Amino acid sequence: MISRDVKEIALAICTGIASPRSLAVSILLENQEWDQLASLRVDPMHYLTSEAYWGDAQATSLLQKYEPLETTFDRKKAAEESFVSCELECLRTNIRIYPFLEDILCPQYGVGVSEFIVRTRKIISDILGPLPSILDGRFGPGATYGDKGVMTTIPDKISSVPTFTSDAWPYLFQWSGTSWAKFTAQVGKGPLRVDGNRFTTVPKDCTKHRGIAIEPSINVFYQLGLGRVIRARLKRWGIDLNEGQEKHRQLACASSRNESLATIDLSNASDTICRNLVKLLLPPPWYEALDDLRSKKTLFNGSWRVLEKFSSMGNGFTFELETLIFLALSLSVTGRETCGSSTLVYGDDIIIPSCFSKDVISVLAFFGLKTNARKSFVKGPFRESCGGDFFNGRAVRPFYLKDDPDQPHKLIALANGLKRSCNNDPFRFHSLYHAWLRTVNGLPRQVRRLRGPQGLGDLVIHDEQSSWQYRWRHGIRLISCYAPSSHREVLRRGFSEDAVLAATLYGVDFSSGVIHPRDSVLDYRIKEVPFS
Repeated sequence: MISRDVKEIALAICTGIASPRSLAVSILLENQEWDQLASLRVDPMHYLTSEAYWGDAQATSLLQKYEPLETTFDRKKAAEESFVSCELECLRTNIRIYPFLEDILCPQYGVGVSEFIVRTRKIISDILGPLPSILDGRFGPGATYGDKGVMTTIPDKISSVPTFTSDAWPYLFQWSGTSWAKFTAQVGKGPLRVDGNRFTTVPKDCTKHRGIAIEPSINVFYQLGLGRVIRARLKRWGIDLNEGQEKHRQLACASSRNESLATIDLSNASDTICRNLVKLLLPPPWYEALDDLRSKKTLFNGSWRVLEKFSSMGNGFTFELETLIFLALSLSVTGRETCGSSTLVYGDDIIIPSCFSKDVISVLAFFGLKTNARKSFVKGPFRESCGGDFFNGRAVRPFYLKDDPDQPHKLIALANGLKRSCNNDPFRFHSLYHAWLRTVNGLPRQVRRLRGPQGLGDLVIHDEQSSWQYRWRHGIRLISCYAPSSHREVLRRGFSEDAVLAATLYGVDFSSGVIHPRDSVLDYRIKEVPFS
């Protein structure tokens, strides 16, 4: 149920923007037409100026990821239907690609297709180099097949029964030499074989959820290790998956002015990379390693399904693998010399020279990868990549509210999000001022005074330096913030000493006697933090 405060803030935004679209949004809000509100879209190609687009985009998008919005859409069912649809698409692509596995000079297609595949194989081989003989696994922050709910810290994973798929058995030899394996042997918990991963969903927007898969613990341990190797190899070619988002946004901004580059987005990217595509393009040793570690079945609605896709979100190397494949397919069209400069890939965010866009889109389609036409931009004044939206060189990304701002720290985040979408533009802030003021006035008086720089994130309300609340001590500026004060703690004594020792070797710091799991903040208070 939408809260009264959220409704008033949304109506204030619509009133401040004062456009025909914002009027339509306010009417839908007043009449509780939640389905229509969640389904509204704004097309940048229908606008002449960045300010007109930004205003309509902010009014339209504010509540489209707001989880409490009472739409009638079955969001979980939409994710399940997408899973089935993607599997059928992967099946069709597997059938289409299969002849090339038998004979690269497939008579069914022209010689140009075969030459393209050979060229793409060579690029991938050069990027990857040799497969490491020994793979360093690592733990991720999320759940595994046998570790559910909040029991997902590294000590929890070390203490639970390890799980693996039958094809991952070769990695048990490497795993047996780890501290994790030694601890499980001491307590008599041998690895448990499971058939595959488990399908589940996570929120995406007000119309649908996103399907992901929860992997067996030993599989994902080495999947993450292999993903880290691919990530390092890509960086040698100028594709930085650690810091590359900012470069994508810079190029998208520049291209929204000169139209030299196109930004391409794919629909259900990881779910439409089929098995045969990976087998066709990757060197055999790499394919075999990835294939051994992936889950070949998914537990879906109570029954096991053999997968047509290669890997899904939740697999530890999916992000790196999709980046590698999309990059190689693009470079086979645009040329190796463009890698890292005018051809960049970050997951399913692709940037290529505009003159090659039709060819790249055609290549992706042949291999079963569908371009998201609503989020792909080849010409015109708009570009979008890695969370950056730009219209004629101006940032125009709207702020999305995802949850009720029912706590002070959430109200601070909402106020800052609205201000950030203004991009330091006084005209925009004038449009959102009453909504911003309504948000700030919802804070307790002592919290309302906590103003500070953007560098402190949502610990302070972003404002001019003249309004910052700070004092100097020993030459250090201490700014008053609304900061986390208590956390959910996992006690060291809850685990055996052997488990603590094994977890410590994987980087867990138990020196204080506790560790803090992900999303562990319980409360906030006003305190001073140093800021230079």
